[in-house]
Amino acid sequence: MLSINGRPQRVCNGFTRREVLTAGGAGLFGLSLPSILAAEDRPLPFVNGRAKSVLFLFLFGGPSQLETFDLKPHAPAKLRGPFRPIASRTPELLISEHLPQTAQVTDKVCVIRTMTHQLNDHGAAHYIQTGHPRVRTEQEGFGGPPFDRDWPAMGSVVNYLSLQSAEGSTRPFPDYVYLPNRLGYLQGGNRPGQDAGWLGRAYNALATNIQKKGEQDNPYFRDCDDEELNFQIRGLLSETQMPLERLNRRESLLEQFDGQRRNVERAVRRTAYDGYRERALSLVTSEKVRTALNIRREPAAVRDRYGRHLFGQSTLVGRRILEAGCRFVTVAWDTVDGYSWDSHRSSRDLEKHLIPGFDQAFSAVLEDLDQRGMLDETLVIAGGEMGRTPRPNGKWGRGHWSYCFPFVLAGAGIRGGVAYGRSDKEAGYPADFPVKLEDLAATVYHALGIDPETYLPDAQGRPASIVEGGRPLLELFG
Repeated sequence: MLSINGRPQRVCNGFTRREVLTAGGAGLFGLSLPSILAAEDRPLPFVNGRAKSVLFLFLFGGPSQLETFDLKPHAPAKLRGPFRPIASRTPELLISEHLPQTAQVTDKVCVIRTMTHQLNDHGAAHYIQTGHPRVRTEQEGFGGPPFDRDWPAMGSVVNYLSLQSAEGSTRPFPDYVYLPNRLGYLQGGNRPGQDAGWLGRAYNALATNIQKKGEQDNPYFRDCDDEELNFQIRGLLSETQMPLERLNRRESLLEQFDGQRRNVERAVRRTAYDGYRERALSLVTSEKVRTALNIRREPAAVRDRYGRHLFGQSTLVGRRILEAGCRFVTVAWDTVDGYSWDSHRSSRDLEKHLIPGFDQAFSAVLEDLDQRGMLDETLVIAGGEMGRTPRPNGKWGRGHWSYCFPFVLAGAGIRGGVAYGRSDKEAGYPADFPVKLEDLAATVYHALGIDPETYLPDAQGRPASIVEGGRPLLELFG
C-alpha cells in the first residue's frame, strides 16, 4: 500500500541577482532580508515560462549510455556492448534495440549525450536533483542520510516559490510530489537531494511509500496488484469512516487546545502549527486529491499501455497529479537489491526489465500528454545521476561513470528529433558541447519561468543562488 506524508507550507519569496546587487549598492549587509524581498518590481515566477509543470523520471543508479541512447556499433567488440542499435525518428541517434517504443517518439525528444560531472558516486543523486554538489565532510562522503544543510531539491525550490503567487495558498496540491517512494526507502534508508534541505522541511516533497512483499521482492520487475497501488494519504479515511461533521468537531477541539497553548508558544511556532493543521485538513477533505490518486479511474487499456509494473503505474499517477495542478513530480526508479540501474553484475536486468520498463512508461507518458494537450506545457526530463564505464566486465556489467552520460528532455518547447552533443568513440567523454548538472537545473528553471539567477534566503537568512555557474540551454528550445 502506498501512503503520503504531508508537510506544512508557508509563504516566503525569492529574489534575483539584480535585486541583490541593487540592495548591495545601498548597503546590503545593513538591510534586513524582508527589506530586500519587498522590492516591488520583482517578477513573479511561472508567468513567462513555457512549462507549467515538470515530470522528472529519475533512473537512480545510472543507466548505461552504451546500452540506451549512445550506442557505439563501430567500437571494438570488447567495449560496444551486447545490444544492437535500431532506427529512430532522429537520424543522428543510435538507440538501443530494447527501446523500440521510444524510437517511435524521438521526434518529440531531445537526447543530451554529453552530461558530465566529477562526482563518480551515487551521492550525485543530490547533485542531479538540486543542481549543486553536496556540501560534505570527509567522513560523510557524497552519500549518507539527508542533512538540513543540504541544498534544496529543484522541486522544493518550485514549491517554495510557488507560494508567492496569488493562488499559492489555495492550490489543491503541494507543488512537489515524489513517487512511488522516497529515494532509498526500499533499501531501508534515505538518499540526499530529494528534500528541501536548508529551505526547511515545510517544502519537502509530498512522498508516497510502498512495502515489498518479501525480502527479495522487486516491485519494479513484476506487475503490481491494485491493493499495492492504493495511492492514498496516510490516515485518510472515507467519508463514511470519518464524516465531515466529525472531522470539523475534531478541528474545533484542536482550536480549543490551541487556545490553551497560545500563551506559551512563540509566534513562529504557532504559525507553523496552524499552517500544518490547515494543510492537513485541506488534504483530507479534498476530493481533487482523492481523485488524482485513484488509479482505478484510469481505463485498463491506459494502465496496460504504461505497464503494470511499479514504475509504469507510478508514472501514470504522476500524469494524473500534474493534470490536477501540481508543478513538479518526480517518479524514481529506485534500487531494491542494491543494483537495478546500478548494473555492475551483468546486462541481464537491463535487457529483461529495466530498459523495456522505461521504454514502455516513457513513450506512454509522452503520447498521453500529447493527446491531452499537456505536452506543450509540461517539461519531461529523464535520466540518472551518472552513466556506466565504457569498459565492461565479463558479463557486460559496467561500473560507475559520471564523465559522460545521456539525459532526455521533451515538451514545453523543447525541440524534438535532436541529439545534442557527441561523445568520443568509446562514449567515455564529451567530444563537444559538454553539459553540466548546473546547466540542466538552469534549463529546468528557465522552462518554468524562474530566473536561474534567483536567490533564496538560506537558514541564516543569507542570499543563496538557486543555480551557481550554470546556464539554461536556450538552443534546445524551438
